Amino acid sequence: MKNKRVVITGLGVVAPNGVGIDDFTDAIKKGRSGIQFYEELKDLNFSCCIGGIPKISEDLKTQYFTDLQLRNFNSSGILYGCIAGMDAWKDADLSTNKNELDFDSGTVFGTGTSGVEKFREAIYKLDDKKVKRLGSTVVVQTMASGISAYLGGILGLGNQVTTNSSACSTGTEAILLGFERIQAGKAKRMLVGSCSDHGAYLWGGFDAMRVMTYKHNDTPEKGSRPMSESASGFVPGSGAGALVLESLESAIERGANIYAEVLGGAVNSGGQRNGGTMTAPNSKAVQRCIKEAVKEAGISSDDIDVINGHLTATIKDPVEIENWAIALGRKGKKFPYINSLKSMVGHCLAAAGSIETVAAVLQLKESFIFPSINCEDLHPDITTCIDADRIPMKTLYQNVKIVAKASFGFGDVNACAIFKKYD
Repeated sequence: MKNKRVVITGLGVVAPNGVGIDDFTDAIKKGRSGIQFYEELKDLNFSCCIGGIPKISEDLKTQYFTDLQLRNFNSSGILYGCIAGMDAWKDADLSTNKNELDFDSGTVFGTGTSGVEKFREAIYKLDDKKVKRLGSTVVVQTMASGISAYLGGILGLGNQVTTNSSACSTGTEAILLGFERIQAGKAKRMLVGSCSDHGAYLWGGFDAMRVMTYKHNDTPEKGSRPMSESASGFVPGSGAGALVLESLESAIERGANIYAEVLGGAVNSGGQRNGGTMTAPNSKAVQRCIKEAVKEAGISSDDIDVINGHLTATIKDPVEIENWAIALGRKGKKFPYINSLKSMVGHCLAAAGSIETVAAVLQLKESFIFPSINCEDLHPDITTCIDADRIPMKTLYQNVKIVAKASFGFGDVNACAIFKKYD
């Protein structure tokens, strides 16, 4: 059986700099940061007191959830994921009839750690002898598959409903898992994406590792500086991104709006060997992942117009650029344009890949390349590999045909996906 073509027919996003596709699109075109200072982090003696948290009003919540559901949402990640997922489903013009079960549609929606705040709150109130009184909502908010379970129930999904988790590569991996299921003819549609909680109990471990910047507490919007010589660590972020993937046949049959086509991709691991560790990538594995993604997509590396990199504003940024250059065989002026959404939203951890993919796909649909802000002082090790003008400092309005998106996560795991403008 010939593999089915897969397209994107719906998008949803809850990001620090924009909630909803219109707001988010406006933000990335204007290079608007969503990073702010948070007094709570200062009070807890964090070194990094800035972060990216989506703005969700109480009024907005009531547009999506019942009062009963809201009483159960102590997990910010699940809240973000459900809003993004429901928006993507609506954007794809798909039914949410509560009396219907759709066996042709499923979800792969990833997360890292869910409901840490809820668990802490529940445990704090109890001593060990009362542990059975944790509360009836703790399980569904702290189990990894809580987000996919909620979305499956809200949307009536009858195909595969599951959650993946692979640190920072979670979102990109989820997209490829859903793509493969549709390509194999096992589903017509898959809602894919990922989400991440915000807050001290999730971000505290990274602050302790000293991988987050401490130099911009007074200038939060300048704090996230991917590819910059003055980058001093990442800024933590949170939120969710969601995409509806659909077989081209199904999309055409129902007259759906098509954002882009998913050409293919690859996932692998560096095995924490040859320079790879729990927190650092094995460059050979990264290069192999990129090469395999290009091969699976059926394109030439010269066909890629834009790379939406992982690029976290750490010492590994120049290494990532070098890996792209080696894998694609393109350097200097021949290197594709490359940008990092993290410059505007911070590192959204498990949600990073999906939020950034939404941004990547919007570039294809609306013919623009968003800027990497805060990159005026480009790291000199990067300029030995590519020309500085390959990193846009302001929005470029031009036709974009093929975008590559990659994510590299703790545990030395990699994912790379290739998207094409739909003709």
